[in-house]
Amino acid sequence: MRKREFYALVAPSLLVMFGFLVLPLYRTVEWSLERVNYGEAGTFVGLANYQQALSDPRFGRAVLFTVGLTLAVTAVLVVGGYLLAVAVNGLGRWRPVVLGVLLVSYVVPQLVGATMFSWLFDENFGGVFNHLVSTLTGQEVLWYTDPWPNRLLIGLDLIWHLVPFSMLVLLAGLQGVSEEVIESAKIDGATTLQRHWHVIVPSLRGVLGFVSLISIMDVLRTFDALVPLSPQAPQIGNESIMLYIFNVAFRDGGQQLGVGSAINVLMILIIVVLLFPFIRNIAKEARSA
Repeated sequence: MRKREFYALVAPSLLVMFGFLVLPLYRTVEWSLERVNYGEAGTFVGLANYQQALSDPRFGRAVLFTVGLTLAVTAVLVVGGYLLAVAVNGLGRWRPVVLGVLLVSYVVPQLVGATMFSWLFDENFGGVFNHLVSTLTGQEVLWYTDPWPNRLLIGLDLIWHLVPFSMLVLLAGLQGVSEEVIESAKIDGATTLQRHWHVIVPSLRGVLGFVSLISIMDVLRTFDALVPLSPQAPQIGNESIMLYIFNVAFRDGGQQLGVGSAINVLMILIIVVLLFPFIRNIAKEARSA
């Protein structure tokens, strides 16, 4: 391929990346150092926005809630997705039907899915799960106002929404594991658990890393699901970082675009820290391939 043809093919992608990634990132960093009001030029204030963000107790609670939610939900998504993939992989002709049913929660928009999921816990809409828990425990659980029951509700909704994706990717990985290697392990007397732990899981290390990476990114972006599931999120400490940024920049006073941008930059740094081990492993595998 000639250089002119190469540049002609690459140029549209570079333009899109510059317009939708580099330019917004530059403006975010620039605004994070300014006091910005709507319709007016920003005034340089140095690191004052970062100081204001870091001194706000809501920021610390939002970071703690988001990181804790991300770690807990990602662990369940990887383990649950693997178990579901193994179960679906063992199905015969019913596999497409079961796959179709399991993928429904993933293709539904998250806000719509979260609203539907909340009905299971809301007495006004029947509240089947709420009724079951109240019958078994003899207590009325306040899913929307008590912090920990509300965190459990949010975590269950995210797992319900995201586990089909991890299951689908891991199912594709399982079908690529060599049958000969598994049969050799059987002949050597390995139990089912030993085959999974010592043969199949190591073969899926790259796939598991990819699923973990995408799951962390998805949970860190949690925003719209909190609208129906946690209407009192700021008051009970269940405010995600994304919701906190939206509230600071557009709702609480509506004139804090500079502080919102500073929190955005801090959010990017947190994402890089959380994803660094997975990105490093993927880069290592790419170099060794």
